[in-house]
Amino acid sequence: MAKPRLLTGGNPQIPKGLGDAPVRAYIDALEDWKRQACEDLDGVISRSIPGVRKAVKWNSPFYGPAGGDYVVSYHVMTRYVKVAFFAGATLDPPPPEGSKDP
Repeated sequence: MAKPRLLTGGNPQIPKGLGDAPVRAYIDALEDWKRQACEDLDGVISRSIPGVRKAVKWNSPFYGPAGGDYVVSYHVMTRYVKVAFFAGATLDPPPPEGSKDP
């Protein structure tokens, strides 16, 4: 199978899909530090959410509890990995950086 095309910033173009397989394909397509960062994120998120469900949407992995809404996603950029917490203001404790959007 051919390696997925890398988009701007090195983000891989992965078809949308549900489950661990598309997330694994996303991570496997990454290079260098980006792959390691996303491996680490996947591990932390998977251990932190009981019964985690995974998906790839809009070329980004999404994670959430079984039967619930997705709560976190990440997206690879050129020099960093953007992590988005949906309804982050309701997290306890809150993320260390606040949102620019009220």
